[in-house]
Amino acid sequence: MRRRRECSKCNQRYTTYEYVERTPLMVTKHDGRREPFDRDKLLRGIMLALRKRPMSRSTAEELVTGVESALAETGRIEVTSKEIGEMVLSKLADIDQVAYVRFASVYRQFESLEQFTKELNELKGGKSDGSG
Repeated sequence: MRRRRECSKCNQRYTTYEYVERTPLMVTKHDGRREPFDRDKLLRGIMLALRKRPMSRSTAEELVTGVESALAETGRIEVTSKEIGEMVLSKLADIDQVAYVRFASVYRQFESLEQFTKELNELKGGKSDGSG
């Protein structure tokens, strides 16, 4: 908001600007660390999953914007990285299944072929319970 004001002592006019100051969204990591939500970091992770896939950067940016909006709508000031990851996975499942598996393999930290295969089977079956 922009306001024109006048100094009561010298009568000089000046402009002030007021901005809404939002509390930064904090993300709690799986190891307990907390850090501010970083849109660019999320976008980089999604772009890595979409690498060499027929998807544009604008699609990835729309996905991030959707996640960001959904988080803002909750009104919460703190979320877990798991919640963010699950939101991304649910959107990627509809956009590109290869990118979904790539993102899931990093996000869910697959340590075996069995975990990878289980995720593929759940994706093929149209369900993903978030375990892993």
